[in-house]
Amino acid sequence: MKKILLAASEGNPFIKTGGLADVVGALPKYLNSKKFDVCVMLPKYLCISSSDRKKMSHVTELYADMPRGREYIGIDKAKLEGITYYFIDNEHYFAGDVPYNQIFEDVNKFAFYSRAVLASLKELNYCPDIIHCHDWQAALIPVFLKEFYGKDPFFENTKTVMTIHNQKFQGRWRIDDIENCRDLPADCRYKAMEAYKETNFLKAGILYADRVTTVSETYAEEIKFPEGGEGLEGVMREVSGKLSGIVNGIDYEEYNPMTDSMLAEPFGLRNITKKKKNKEMLQKELGLKQDSKAMLLGIVSRLTEQKGFDLVNYIMEEMLCTLNVQVAVLGTGEDRFQNSFRYFQDKYQGQLSATIGYSEELAHKIYGGADAFLMPSQFEPCGLSQLISMRYGTVPIVRETGGLKDTVEAYNEIWQTGTGFSFANYDAKEMLKIIGYAYDVFQNHPKEWRLMMKRCMKEDHSWQNSAKKYENLYQELVG
Repeated sequence: MKKILLAASEGNPFIKTGGLADVVGALPKYLNSKKFDVCVMLPKYLCISSSDRKKMSHVTELYADMPRGREYIGIDKAKLEGITYYFIDNEHYFAGDVPYNQIFEDVNKFAFYSRAVLASLKELNYCPDIIHCHDWQAALIPVFLKEFYGKDPFFENTKTVMTIHNQKFQGRWRIDDIENCRDLPADCRYKAMEAYKETNFLKAGILYADRVTTVSETYAEEIKFPEGGEGLEGVMREVSGKLSGIVNGIDYEEYNPMTDSMLAEPFGLRNITKKKKNKEMLQKELGLKQDSKAMLLGIVSRLTEQKGFDLVNYIMEEMLCTLNVQVAVLGTGEDRFQNSFRYFQDKYQGQLSATIGYSEELAHKIYGGADAFLMPSQFEPCGLSQLISMRYGTVPIVRETGGLKDTVEAYNEIWQTGTGFSFANYDAKEMLKIIGYAYDVFQNHPKEWRLMMKRCMKEDHSWQNSAKKYENLYQELVG
């Protein structure tokens, strides 16, 4: 049995700020437990809820030599759904009300975390065959492993996998100001770790790891070019031989329209007409006009430019004035987008609802009650919302980028294939045109629309499929 350690800055259910936590929380549960012994190692943030902290038991502690002197490392442990979680404790680094702070604090914090992971493994006498590192916060683990433990027999056969969830975030700061990196060799600090005269954690992890993955096949190609590479496109081309893309999955137990208690009425493929009840109740709850013929467009998202909301702003007035469309928005983000949705809600009462904030219950109701789901992202490494919407028979309308391109097949009216609608260029008018096309199918071809809903629901984007691909990757590395 091979030992796999997942190292990340967050993981469900203990600490979550985004999709990274969903991956770290779900993947271990779906790996074959007869072939892989999987553990997860997270920081023990002070902001982890007291109820979750009570699930932890203290294992041991140690002091490790680091640039600041001998640093305390506490190791706690919890077991959940058969998975062992370890927690690195040091309140100097992990105090605070939120897991992430200013970048100048975080780079030193996660440099400590990466060193502490390796020191803790030796203290626990737990030697993984593979350390699977997630995003820039864990990217120095492959670096420290080779630079500090390269001749240590304990880690002789340990391999590393580096997964990039979003290449935009790289862990960049002034080279000489990161205390917990000062003892790295100069040819590492000023070459492998350096990019544009700054330390770059992600670049270092990519170069030092044995394999590099990202969260969709298309995104793995996009990051090799200036439009998607975020300044590291040359590095990605250099490591293309060890780079691959594996699309994330979603938890089919959490997102199951047949058993979802948050829905007004559960439904499935055999009684898909019951979805109408969810639309009716969603309209009522959000103050939208009770109109079964209106196409209800759902949006559950961070309200940022990356997610395409400058395009949405540009066409919203024209769309609401020319089509019998309703819009249900749930999210928080940049002030300009929050304010624009408030403006449209006031101007088009009964046609647009904007909930600024986040509610898990309302998110499920939008996935279950909307007719279509809009995701016009500038770039999208994987995307989960389109997968969830399809699970609920809510037809996605997406831009052809990253994971959106990989998971949504464009509707073909001649062959009657496809699971959604897509547009190629980052262009507001092109987006409006494809929304108009979806609207025409919804209004004038209800039979074809219903068949597309069913095709969406038949798609398998569960973690079982994704986990098998990770299993194959692990087997390639360690046999």
